[in-house]
Amino acid sequence: MAEVSKAEGGMAADIQGLTPRVASGPDISIEELHLAARNHSMPLEALRYDITPVGMHYLLIHWDIPSVDPAGWRLTLGGSVSEQLALTLADLKGLPKVSSQVTLECAGNGRALFTPRPVSQPWLLEAVGNAEWTGTPLRALIEAARPLARAAEVVFTGLDRGVQGGIEQQYERSLSLTEASRAEALLAYEMNGLPLTPQHGFPLRLVVPGWYGMAQVKWLHSITLVDEPFRGYQQEPAYHVASSDEDLGNPVTRILPRSLMVPPGIPDFISRIRYLSPGSCVLEGRAWSGHGHINQVRVSTGGGLDWANAELGPQVSEFSWRPWRYVWHAEAGEYELCCRAADSAGNIQPLTTEWNAQGMCNNAVQRVRVVVGTGVVPVQSPAGP
Repeated sequence: MAEVSKAEGGMAADIQGLTPRVASGPDISIEELHLAARNHSMPLEALRYDITPVGMHYLLIHWDIPSVDPAGWRLTLGGSVSEQLALTLADLKGLPKVSSQVTLECAGNGRALFTPRPVSQPWLLEAVGNAEWTGTPLRALIEAARPLARAAEVVFTGLDRGVQGGIEQQYERSLSLTEASRAEALLAYEMNGLPLTPQHGFPLRLVVPGWYGMAQVKWLHSITLVDEPFRGYQQEPAYHVASSDEDLGNPVTRILPRSLMVPPGIPDFISRIRYLSPGSCVLEGRAWSGHGHINQVRVSTGGGLDWANAELGPQVSEFSWRPWRYVWHAEAGEYELCCRAADSAGNIQPLTTEWNAQGMCNNAVQRVRVVVGTGVVPVQSPAGP
């Protein structure tokens, strides 16, 4: 899931108007640190893995991780249907089983790079992961319930609850009936071949390939077909690209193209500037898009002033990331490395992204500062912190 524009300072702060919606300076607030400590991003060096290990996959949890007794848990499917369903976890595991590699990305990825910074989870670039999800197709369950002709949307409700925008709520999102009935939409109970961990939505979560993380409802316990557009908080006003808090803007849906590289060399502890010796250096990374296949990744070693095509590797599944590599002959000096993806639908990753009030969909190119030089980094023996 992803997050919204209102600062997470609690209901009292929201009601009294004490928590700013944007931060004009670079300092991270204590409220944002609380969020950053509870949620975590994927280390960029994990881009080397085809499938992201569970503990490295990005994680966004709005409130608390629910405690679920699988023996008493049920998934209900009702609303505008001819037949109400209630299924146990064993029932779901007895249905046709499919597995698919899917790249998930938080809609707020890149929020902390906006100026001024919308106050919420302060993601940089690493709110992403590629996992193999196993479960049963959602479409078959919807068809088994026999939707009524008037049914228009499908609402997914999780067990996680809390307060946001001064409203007590469960996490709920909707999809159109057409979108929910796509063949690849999945009710997942396994991640990378193992049961879902508590933080990733045990016992069941929704996986909607191609969509940003807010659509991937965790701790799923009910599916409801409704006749009118759903207006819950996480659907509206949350997750919109808007110019101001007064403007609703456009809803966030599918993932925009992005490419990330494994930063080469070794990092400085605080600045994260990279250091490496002159010579041949293989730059590598992954690229993905929810709008089409990745058909090009270009690399710049001059801060975006010069570009060369990277070599693309195979894309394992339609909605997983695609590997790429580029051989750079690094000479002594200081550099800003960039990578830029394009997809088969004609979308190209921008050099910059226009600011928006919720800090959504910032897919501007990654920039990595590198210093190349002989003897720049002294050889040291391993030492404690």
